[in-house]
Amino acid sequence: MAEVGDAPDIGVQGGEMTPQRYIETRLSQYQEWYDSKATRMKAMHLRMRTVSVVGGALVPVFVNLDLVFARVTATVLSLVVVAAVSLESVYRYREQWKNYRSTEQLLGHERVYFETKVGPYHNLSKRDAFSTLVARVEKAIANENSATLNVMTLGGQVGTDVQRHGIPAPRPPVEDGPA
Repeated sequence: MAEVGDAPDIGVQGGEMTPQRYIETRLSQYQEWYDSKATRMKAMHLRMRTVSVVGGALVPVFVNLDLVFARVTATVLSLVVVAAVSLESVYRYREQWKNYRSTEQLLGHERVYFETKVGPYHNLSKRDAFSTLVARVEKAIANENSATLNVMTLGGQVGTDVQRHGIPAPRPPVEDGPA
């Protein structure tokens, strides 16, 4: 589950931020954090899917058995399947896994591009290359934060409102049908 404030600490002390220091204190920490979160979300997604599929396949078997425990077992399995499917729809582990993994991969690519001076870093001065790295990495982190907020809100509406206006827009009142 994504939790507010569980991003990595970036304890940067005073002094000038160098490319190496930025890579070590910001980029690497976030890349490791996204990798860890992606791994955890993938595991949760696969667990929920496994419980849903296996449980869903076993329910009809127990319903058709003429044994004392079969009805209770089918009922319990049905409840477990419903809980797993419901929790997956609330926490959206798959979408979080994809967001975290794609951001982790993007940060890795940015680091390689920067260190090898290819792509957007080709023919840039060291200062301009570093500025470009910081801008691109910070944008990737902000985009992931926005994507996760979007995934975790109903229909993505709150995230869209915050992006557009800085605050959620009021919802129009629901009108009753003709009297």
